Amino acid sequence: MQVLVRDNNVDQALRVLKKKMQREGLFREMKARSAFEKPSEKRAREKAEAIRRQRKLARKKLQREGLLPAPKKVLRPTR
Repeated sequence: MQVLVRDNNVDQALRVLKKKMQREGLFREMKARSAFEKPSEKRAREKAEAIRRQRKLARKKLQREGLLPAPKKVLRPTR
């Protein structure tokens, strides 16, 4: 993984690196590998993740079809 540092701005490069690692799931993988996970716990976790994904897809489908209102956007103050 590679991140460019522009104008000696290391803080911005670190933020970009963290975001890339987050997207690729490296933090979650490091946490999972830090301790042994029993096979039964792994199955339960994977099943819960699959259920969460299915519910999210169903919710998005209903929103596209207009049966559910779209989530409200949060207005964040600009810097």
